[in-house]
Amino acid sequence: MSNQHRISPLKRLRFAPVALLAGIFAAVLLSLSLTGTLSGFAASITNSSNSAGSGTLIMQEQNAGATVTCNSTDNGSVSTNSATCATINKFGGSTTMTPGNTVNTAISIKNTGTATASTFTLAPGTTCTQSANGTANGTATDLCAKMNLVITSGATTVFSGTLASFAAAPASAFTMPTAPAAGASVPFNFAVTLNSSAGNTYQGLAASVPMTWTFTA
Repeated sequence: MSNQHRISPLKRLRFAPVALLAGIFAAVLLSLSLTGTLSGFAASITNSSNSAGSGTLIMQEQNAGATVTCNSTDNGSVSTNSATCATINKFGGSTTMTPGNTVNTAISIKNTGTATASTFTLAPGTTCTQSANGTANGTATDLCAKMNLVITSGATTVFSGTLASFAAAPASAFTMPTAPAAGASVPFNFAVTLNSSAGNTYQGLAASVPMTWTFTA
């Protein structure tokens, strides 16, 4: 074999440190490319609980003794959140009123949800309905105009007039001055009076007006 293809032991010794240095230099370059620097200060914060959720707006109505309760979820679904309460008669339900007689009914409307209401309204039905009360009935057809209604909430008068004018009033006329926060309630009193001018033709009759309370948020 020719000598020109042989690498002498001395050259091998000289080549080994060069190869080792080259390997170290390459490792350092790789480290720098991964970390960006050999040393320095660092600080970090990880936010592990980032969430948002919706509250609830649920209405509860109770009579004065809190023996009768109606909830907007009584239909079994917060998705609808609208129920009919036929067990709390705001006009008292008396069947024995006489001219000049007043019947008072106290109730409270409470926000049992977790969200504060932004508006609170009372919308009367568009019709005051007259019907027979018992078997002996007068011939008058305008009892709704002879029944007076006063709705108060504390010192605030929400409405004062006849049942006929209550039914004819626009819903926007009964926006409550205070919308309840979560857990808060608003008291109301309904005073119904049979006009003292009512004569015999108004005997044995009844009048009714539906109404709807609404929270919005």
